[in-house]
Amino acid sequence: MTGFGKIFIVIGIVFILIGILWSIFGKLPGDLSFKKGNVTFYFPIMTSIIVSIVLSLIFYFIRKF
Repeated sequence: MTGFGKIFIVIGIVFILIGILWSIFGKLPGDLSFKKGNVTFYFPIMTSIIVSIVLSLIFYFIRKF
């Protein structure tokens, strides 16, 4: 397998993990949600922090091995 193929596999696995985490931790207490009329603004601060930490750990272990 070429290096380009490995990159696509890793990117795919990362997207799958993000999807799983997003469905589990979709609405954490630190996430902001504002609704006014028919407009809703949702900013997932806490979810983004958790996804960032998990991705950092994944890439750390990938780089380590």
